[in-house]
Amino acid sequence: MWSLCLKKPTPIHWYAKDLKSSRVVILNRLGLHARPAMAFASMAGSFTCSIQVHRMDNQERVDGKSVMQMLMMACTQGTEIEIEADGVDALEAIAALRQLVESKFEEE
Repeated sequence: MWSLCLKKPTPIHWYAKDLKSSRVVILNRLGLHARPAMAFASMAGSFTCSIQVHRMDNQERVDGKSVMQMLMMACTQGTEIEIEADGVDALEAIAALRQLVESKFEEE
């Protein structure tokens, strides 16, 4: 894999033709519990691209469109995740999902 290097790093990285990724930290106090997992999976499901989520402190990768798989990651406040999307609307998916996580899933 390679990344596009610019003078100033960008939050979304290009690795292959349609694969994009972005790292984000879970900020909400209760972490990724049922409601945030459902909000993430629901938003991810609204895009046609495939979406994988990687917990940065281990090798676990899950389908971002699956509520159960998102819950199984057991992300607490402060956990860094990487959102990867592959497909024609990958850039839009990454931006929307990143904004959802950064807004603390609109819970706080």
